[in-house]
Amino acid sequence: MQQNSFPPAFTDQLQNKIYLPRPPQRIISLVPSQTELLFDLGLGERIVGVTKFCLHPEAAAKVKSIIGGTKNFNFEIIRQLQPDLIIGNKEENYSEGILNLQKEFPVWMSNIFNLPDALTMIKGIGEITGTALEARKISEEINQNFAALPAYTPIPAAYFIWRKPYMSVGQDTFIHQMMRTAGFANVFSHLNRYPNITPEELQKANPKLILLSSEPYPFKEKHQEEFREICPGAIVKLVDGELFSWYGSRLKLMPAYFEKLRQALATDLKVSL
Repeated sequence: MQQNSFPPAFTDQLQNKIYLPRPPQRIISLVPSQTELLFDLGLGERIVGVTKFCLHPEAAAKVKSIIGGTKNFNFEIIRQLQPDLIIGNKEENYSEGILNLQKEFPVWMSNIFNLPDALTMIKGIGEITGTALEARKISEEINQNFAALPAYTPIPAAYFIWRKPYMSVGQDTFIHQMMRTAGFANVFSHLNRYPNITPEELQKANPKLILLSSEPYPFKEKHQEEFREICPGAIVKLVDGELFSWYGSRLKLMPAYFEKLRQALATDLKVSL
């Protein structure tokens, strides 16, 4: 996009106004899934800083300055990088850190609960970085892939993101929405955010399926048995947490992953797809 056609003001998903005189050339990303999106938008050369959790693509971790974690920024490093745009997220970043950054730098924030929110985020980042055409192509591919998913028979399921204490997902989370899309009826949909769940509560919920996420807690095969002991009648399966929770360009991969997962479960649970 030519500089003289670049609009100076943008509104993020928290209704903050961000003013830029020109397309940003020094970008910091505070969110792993949005870091991957920036690279897929062709902005790799303009990304000067990422978090220690930004592992995709490989170049993000190898060649960019690490500004700390998603909830503990290193302000000294950020100032040294002199960013002209910082991109964050309400849930994944901490409000105090974001407020401090906003005093010194333009900060564009996302706020995502469902697929339409994610597509709006992709469009918004495309606009503010001058890559609107590339963002539209990614959004269209995501839309097409999700539209091709069949209407699955719902399976009562519990999804766990943490151990000691056990933590699941409630109704107002992006993971809950992706569970619905994949045909899993969240047995903790009456709860909010990321509730602690006792073994007794899990037994009472009586899910047919227990999904153990690869992140943020790295559930492994050895953890499956403890859940089988709590719910002997449930199928316990390890799942790729990135393909349930990442809301950037990785969304392109989710529908195919959901189809493959459902096919693998069809025989075990004796349900139709």
